[in-house]
Amino acid sequence: MAVRRQAQTWSGWLVAGALTASLAGCGGGGWFGGSGGAQGTSPDPTITDGRDREAALAGSGTVWDLFVNASPPDTTVEVNRYLWNAALEVLDFLPVETVDPFSGVIVTGFGTPPGGGRAYRAAVLVNDPAMDARSINVALMTRAGPADPATVRAIEDAIMTRARQLRVRDGRL
Repeated sequence: MAVRRQAQTWSGWLVAGALTASLAGCGGGGWFGGSGGAQGTSPDPTITDGRDREAALAGSGTVWDLFVNASPPDTTVEVNRYLWNAALEVLDFLPVETVDPFSGVIVTGFGTPPGGGRAYRAAVLVNDPAMDARSINVALMTRAGPADPATVRAIEDAIMTRARQLRVRDGRL
């Protein structure tokens, strides 16, 4: 009976040791957080100081880095003000539902353009500070579904034209 209890104890320790060794191998940093190689070696042979090694290894993250908010809190999306104002002016016939100048989003409700019979709803995203057609995304809906791509393109062109006019008026060519 004592031999059997001793065998169970040893097998428990062996299982615990095997689990510990396998988990230590998953870290990618050696047994105890080292570089995994000989003492004093680093991935970059020009790095000799321990602080430099930490900076070089900082790019290799772990699973736990997913739970850390590493982005600075004051990071914002830059929005081109000419495109922003032009979008508001071109779509002024639509009732504005949501406006967020910090993220560059404009969402409108349904409205009919002057001289038109079909109601439209628009969502505009200004996502870049550049005065470029790639900086603006327009989604246009009718009550029946998505609007014609030619209509969306015409709205985008009107916004870009008005943005250029505002920029020229400001004198910042």
